Amino acid sequence: MTTSTTTSTGPAARTVTIATGMGITISEFGTNTDGSAVLYLHGGAGPRTMLGLAGALAEHAYGIVPTHPGFDGTPRPERFDTVADLADAYLDLLDELDLSGVMVVGSSLGGWIGAEMALRDNRGRIGALVLVNAVGIKAANGEQVVDVRKLAPPQISELSFANAAFRPDFASFTGEQKAVGAANQATMAVYGGEGFTYDPKLRRRLHRIAIPALVVWGEQDGVAPLGYGRDFAAALGNGHFAPIADAGHFPQIEQIGATLGAIGTFVETVVKPDEA
Repeated sequence: MTTSTTTSTGPAARTVTIATGMGITISEFGTNTDGSAVLYLHGGAGPRTMLGLAGALAEHAYGIVPTHPGFDGTPRPERFDTVADLADAYLDLLDELDLSGVMVVGSSLGGWIGAEMALRDNRGRIGALVLVNAVGIKAANGEQVVDVRKLAPPQISELSFANAAFRPDFASFTGEQKAVGAANQATMAVYGGEGFTYDPKLRRRLHRIAIPALVVWGEQDGVAPLGYGRDFAAALGNGHFAPIADAGHFPQIEQIGATLGAIGTFVETVVKPDEA
């Protein structure tokens, strides 16, 4: 069951009702021609951080950008409050849309959700995983994710972007924009739980993810350092690592060309080498 809406600033959005009765708002890119797709999962900054990547790949793959319940003013059901809840909901979404061979691309919190989806995928919906400066683990080394809950938005922005030109001008934000941003951060804190950016048990389970997995990492990330990313890749059962120069926490924004290149090489050499 779906209901549709349109916007003047982006792709048409619709709400898909999954098996539990919950509605998930999604934006779609490209055309579903063969039942496969790319699922783009955003982090704490909201779905807009994935729109450029989804748009760039729209000619090559049908793409879906969901809005995590509670973000950008969408409703979050009571007791729907963990990353595991999100992972289960998005697997239900893939079932509802009858998609297979799905590549899940997750940024930051979205990467954590993607990893949990891969661990729970007992119907074989997911074919590959791309984690972009993901959070979710307690690294084995000393490099951990910065707890940004007590930092002001400009401080978070400075840590997140290597190039100052990409940092939002918060002074120009309207009251409504500021309210949405604050609400998104509060929602992220709910999903993050006690550890906020990690599940202490996740890292030791990652070896069970046997599907091809690429960890893309902005080398100058001040939120989740490079060593953390390398450790994430090493913990995966079939992990590959691609550092992106001159980028911080959002390489898909600061260095979209290099990010697309890394994903393309991964697909050609690891996911579908026989089709290259």
